[in-house]
Amino acid sequence: MHRLPATAESVAWATLPDAELVAFAQQGRREAFRHLMQRCNQRLFRVARAVVRDDAEAEDVVQEAYTHAFAKLSTFRGEASLSTWLTRIVLNEANGRLRQRRPSVDIATFEATPQEDTRVIAFPSRFGSEDPAAAAARTQIRGLIERAIDELPEAFRIVFIMREVEGCSVEETATTLDIRPETVKTRLYRARRLLRSALHDSLEATLGEAFPFLGPRCARMTEAVLARVDRMPPAMPQDKP
Repeated sequence: MHRLPATAESVAWATLPDAELVAFAQQGRREAFRHLMQRCNQRLFRVARAVVRDDAEAEDVVQEAYTHAFAKLSTFRGEASLSTWLTRIVLNEANGRLRQRRPSVDIATFEATPQEDTRVIAFPSRFGSEDPAAAAARTQIRGLIERAIDELPEAFRIVFIMREVEGCSVEETATTLDIRPETVKTRLYRARRLLRSALHDSLEATLGEAFPFLGPRCARMTEAVLARVDRMPPAMPQDKP
């Protein structure tokens, strides 16, 4: 058992591992729980968003899940990682809301055995110069990808988010979702295929706008060339034949 320090300032919360933060949070230290939330916020939001497909509702799901988690923190024994435990709570909350909106879809109709490694088209993480045209292009591509992910069947969407976006291992994903590792691999394969198909038509329509060279970049290069031309010596007149 960890002893409570005299003051909150005497603890370097950000340097503590999850297990120690949990121990302090179980003793009532809210600052410890704050740091646990900050470490897990992105993953939990993405998982909730994969289920409910709405940013505002996903935030509400995560907040509600944290409230439940804080109330039940004394029951956490560390059999699974904290992130896995919290993710399960988020999934329970998100799926509960989803059941109120519509009946669940039979995912068996979408399952298939992987035969090859079908990857989604890879995009560079950076697009070079961040002028307005390049930033707009990046935003447009991200929007296309996010909409395509939103259209995946729910079970595929969650696996894709956990494996490809959050970088969870097959084993962690399987444990969190309570499915077999083989099922994780199958659903990821199917998600990639569906995304590749969905993105193909959308990207084909935008390829003509790739590598934009208008706006500030075009003007900058034009002015640079003209400045170099102005510094060139005048051309010598040629003798007439």
